[in-house]
Amino acid sequence: MTILISSCKDDKKSSIVKDVKINFKKEGELQLKKADSDSLLVRLDIEIADDAYSTQTGLMYRDHMDDNHGMLFIFPNNDFRSFYMKNTEIPLDIIYISRDKKIVSIQKNAKPFDETSLPSEGPAKYVLEVNAGLSDLWTLDKGDIMEFTIQ
Repeated sequence: MTILISSCKDDKKSSIVKDVKINFKKEGELQLKKADSDSLLVRLDIEIADDAYSTQTGLMYRDHMDDNHGMLFIFPNNDFRSFYMKNTEIPLDIIYISRDKKIVSIQKNAKPFDETSLPSEGPAKYVLEVNAGLSDLWTLDKGDIMEFTIQ
């Protein structure tokens, strides 16, 4: 036998919704270079995602990112990766990079809030997220090289 007790008392609980703004935090610098000429394509300030929380959250819940900023995900191993855009408001280019810091593949113009899987075309230890369209603007190709320093 189950007894359910409920009350019709009007509880007036205060519910305050805070608009949380996540600001960019520079944690390093990154350069992308052409593989064939070693010429510099771009220099970025980066945030680092290298623990469980930051790699799961990434750029979620942000409404803006400057074009000279990016987020670099650093994983403990070189493996096939797949990202999606759940709770991500900014359209992104997702750049998969191997352990030897060469670009494996690029998922261009990932749509905000789209939960479709966006896989790498090869094993990647690093993933760089930048604003959508920048990889084309920089003429970034498979095989191009990444270098970075952490502050």
